Order: sequence, then C-alpha cells, then structure tokens
Amino acid sequence: MSDQHSFETLAIHAGNTADPLTGAVVPPIYQVSTYKQDGVGGLRGGYEYSRSANPTRTALEENLAALESGRRGLAFASGLAAEDCLLRTLLTPGDHVVIPNDAYGGTFRLFAKVASRWGVEFSVADTSDVDAVRAAVTPRTKAIWVETPSNPLLGITDIAAVAGVARQAGVRLVVDNTFASPYLQQPLALGADVVVHSTTKYMGGHSDVVGGALVTGDPELAEELAYHQNAMGAVAGPFDAWLVLRGIKTLAVRMDRHDENATKVADLLTRHAKVTQVLYPGLPDHPGHEVAAKQMRAFGGMVSFRVAGGEEAAVEVCDRTKVFTLGESLGGVESLIEHPGRMTHASTAGSPLEVPADLVRLSVGIENADDLLADLTQALG
Repeated sequence: MSDQHSFETLAIHAGNTADPLTGAVVPPIYQVSTYKQDGVGGLRGGYEYSRSANPTRTALEENLAALESGRRGLAFASGLAAEDCLLRTLLTPGDHVVIPNDAYGGTFRLFAKVASRWGVEFSVADTSDVDAVRAAVTPRTKAIWVETPSNPLLGITDIAAVAGVARQAGVRLVVDNTFASPYLQQPLALGADVVVHSTTKYMGGHSDVVGGALVTGDPELAEELAYHQNAMGAVAGPFDAWLVLRGIKTLAVRMDRHDENATKVADLLTRHAKVTQVLYPGLPDHPGHEVAAKQMRAFGGMVSFRVAGGEEAAVEVCDRTKVFTLGESLGGVESLIEHPGRMTHASTAGSPLEVPADLVRLSVGIENADDLLADLTQALG
C-alpha cells in the first residue's frame, strides 16, 4: 500500500492484504505458536515461532508503520511493555532521561520505581517550555520523553522545537502520541525518533483490548527495537493484534466525532459556575492552543477540568454521572470519567507530577453530544 494514499485509506488497507488461500479480505487470526519448516531453517515467510513473528501481528505492525509514516512498527502486549522495551533498548545503567512534568502515572512509575533501580536517572521538565527542556539535558542524557497532549493536564509540547533541542544534544526524542493518535498528529514528521502508543486507547477504540506500539523511521533503531522485542517477549498476541487492526479501520471517523463532542463539552464546562478551570487545547485561551493548532489536525477527545469545592466535590461529580462511566483508561467509543489523583495518577502523589486534587478527567466518547452535556450538567448540579 503506497504511503501516497490518504490516512483514511491507509487505515483500512495498509497491512490488510487479502488472504492468499481464501481471498478473505480481513487478515486471519493466526492463533498458533509454531510453524512447520521445510527442512532445517526452511522458513515459510520467515515465520518460526510466534514470539518472534506472527502473521496477524505483522499485519498490524505494517499498518502502524504506515499510519505514523515510519519505517517499522512493533506491537506489544501493553503500552507499558512497549515503553519498557524502548527504555532498555535506548538506555544502559548510568544514563539520564528528561521526562515531562505531566505524564501518564504508569510512565512515571516505570521511571521512578523500575528503571531507577536499574541505574537510569531522570529529570522532570516542563516540556512546553523549550528552554526548560534544554536546561534539563545533561552530558549523560540519552533521551527526551514527551507526551502531547499530556495526561491528564492536556499540556502541549512543540514537537519540532524540542526535536531541535534533541538533535543539538545528540539524543533521541520519544513522543507518546496516545492522546492524539496518528490521525491527529504525526510526531515522526515533526522530528521525533520514536512514537509510543497505548493501542488500548484510540487505536483499539472499543475498550476490549490491551496493547502497545512503537514506530520509528530509523532503520538501525528499528532493528535494535525488534531484537529487544523478541528477546524480552512482551508481544501482542494474535487476537489482540486483530482487534487493534479492526479498531484502526474506523479511527479517522471516530476521532472526528470525539473531537466534535469534546469541543461541545469544553464549551459547556467553561460556562459552568462550579468549574474553575477547563483544560482543553481546542480552547483559544489554552496556553498551548497555537502550537496544537499548528501540529495537530484537530484537538482530540480528552478534556480535564477543575471543580469548585476541592477534592471531595470532584469525586462527587465522578460518582453522579450516568452516561459517563466511572472508570480508568480512555479512547473508547463510550465516554469515561475519572478522578486522576485517586485513580490513574495515584502513583505520582508526592512527586513533581502530582495532579491537582480537584481535577476530573473526561474521555469524551462518540455518543449523542446532547446526552453528554445533559449528564455533565446534572452531575455538576
């Protein structure tokens, strides 16, 4: 499938070659662990063992690479499995990473509680401030890690500008593109070295699969990542790969609806007396609005807001919704609501990444917008 095709066409066709045996238009689920060899070392299509490669996973990985305009995509059992593989590929004990001051709690935990015991150090910087990122780089820095939009405060980082800092310092730039998805943002084209995804979220899109991905345009780095993927073994299973492939086919139309609904939700919240702040890059007064408008197709489906009355009031709002489901994760067709301080970001408590106690995070789904607005109105009281 040519990379000259539109995103919507690539999402449906890239990696999705018709089955040569039956002509099935959907790649089969190759639920298999091993493969018959035609003599010792005589592999059919390069397949010998499904940890190393599986045809269903290959289809997904080819699709991921096409959507992110990369040379190679790699699919993992979870987003954190992808991150762990990336860290152990790029880093050795004694190395240093610059991480954002707002990031997924699991990513912070991986650095603070796992990688640090392995001798990897990190510094926290406001990645929306290019000078702050530059100042955080040390002679031992090997990577700059960025989330944009960030989780859960919806901060925006200028990817091209930070890529310039990374190039000048001779370090890798990693961009977690989970909140935007490749439909809304293309970090590799803006200078990133590696893109990270939790495919559990918008890529899968239906809250029925857990997965992760790495995509890079660097062929040498791609080989190193593939080596570690196989050596460490946290690969996506064939059924999970198939589910993500199925979800990706509707990614573009879903993201358009997520964005449309989130814009309406953010507008409602900005006018509500019990909301003290709305965090959504689509709002003109968001500090990252202009950068987001420059590097994103649209602003996405995630909205966070702070509630008058503090932590208990925020928790009560989460408990009162009826259409928004109280639950962790994001990016599914159904709308979710959560309290980050007590749920997804509890691991950041007491750290520079600790989130405000009065914060509520929404993953705005694709339901009827009027129903979502009515639900939030009654929940806020």
